[in-house]
Amino acid sequence: MDRVSSLTNPGFWCALIMLLVLALLPIARSAEAALGLGAFGGLVLLWRERARLRADIGLRLVLVLFACYWLAALCSAPAAVAAQKSWSTVGVLLRFLPFAAFACLGLRRAAAWPRLLDACAMLIVLWLLDAWVQVLTGYSLGGAMSSERLSGIFGAANLKLGPVLAVLSPFVFAAARARFGQRGLIAAFVFQLPPVLLAGSRAGWLMYVLVTLAFAWRETRAPLRFLGWSAAAALLVALAGFVALHDSSAFGARVARSLLALDGSERALDEAAAGRLRIWATAGRMIAAHPFTGVGVRGFRYAYPAYAQPGDAFVDSGGDEGAAHAHQLVLEVLSETGVIGLALWLSGAFAALRAWRRASPAARERALAPALALAAMCFPLDTHLAFYSAWWGLLFWWLLALYCAALGAEDAHA
Repeated sequence: MDRVSSLTNPGFWCALIMLLVLALLPIARSAEAALGLGAFGGLVLLWRERARLRADIGLRLVLVLFACYWLAALCSAPAAVAAQKSWSTVGVLLRFLPFAAFACLGLRRAAAWPRLLDACAMLIVLWLLDAWVQVLTGYSLGGAMSSERLSGIFGAANLKLGPVLAVLSPFVFAAARARFGQRGLIAAFVFQLPPVLLAGSRAGWLMYVLVTLAFAWRETRAPLRFLGWSAAAALLVALAGFVALHDSSAFGARVARSLLALDGSERALDEAAAGRLRIWATAGRMIAAHPFTGVGVRGFRYAYPAYAQPGDAFVDSGGDEGAAHAHQLVLEVLSETGVIGLALWLSGAFAALRAWRRASPAARERALAPALALAAMCFPLDTHLAFYSAWWGLLFWWLLALYCAALGAEDAHA
């Protein structure tokens, strides 16, 4: 009887689809199919629950956050340099709203959350185990290791393992802490550290450091103890880095490139940043030329040649396209959606933080993992993937949907 009631419960199917979206992330664009199922389920639930939608705290937060995200793109489209691309992006982004609503309406019961968060953590642990196999053998479920860096389940043609493991690390940390206490937390840190380091993404390194510091502070709540935990973590990182330098030439090359920044010259800094200084300078010229609405959402690559310096290697041979995106969140928003877009994003950040402050302790505990993942993902002093792209935008909204649903679940259940 319990099994039958579970199969007819929207919460069961919602949790399953949320987990399926995460599981399919490494497989090209297949996660879009699971997201489409969730979006369709969201439309159904919105119609069925229409009489009491106003009382759903999580859904109200979703509407505010989506409005900030989508209106920034919409305002940029009328004057876009690549109007077809920008308008099509504005249309495609609409799929995130019913998907996030599906999470909020389907995951109202607080009792469903521990299992869902544990299942997410277990899936990420499987990716980590696969990465460890690749460290030891050179092969994983994604194929042979790239000569450049650890690729894991994502494959050598899709080097996203580092940023993804770093962004999703709060799920593993939180599950390990809940089940095994401080020892579990330390074990989770050690277990995740080598794959994140060997994946070779310096943005991933910084995000992992931020998540680690957040959990260290949460565990200690005292400056001196926090410094002690941080020093111990730094020692483990140094030890792991020392071993990696001797065993991985690719990791050594990434470290050597990063150390070029110590030279201080503009050329060395650009080399250390993998050419991103040129991209950021070009983004600055785009912002100066289109301050209010930018060049149009996802129009960066099409506008790039017109603002790049002569001889810029990121401009293709035909001179029609350049770097795909700004590689930095604030510059992406400003260059593609202008100050209007940035104001909307800041409004969304304020709304998300206010919802966290107003939430109950139980709701905050549920939302901890997606909240820290989003904080690391959006940390402004880092390099980033494109937040309006199909893949990174999907992961971004998967986390936002979980965050809003977690904060609203207790109140909606009550």
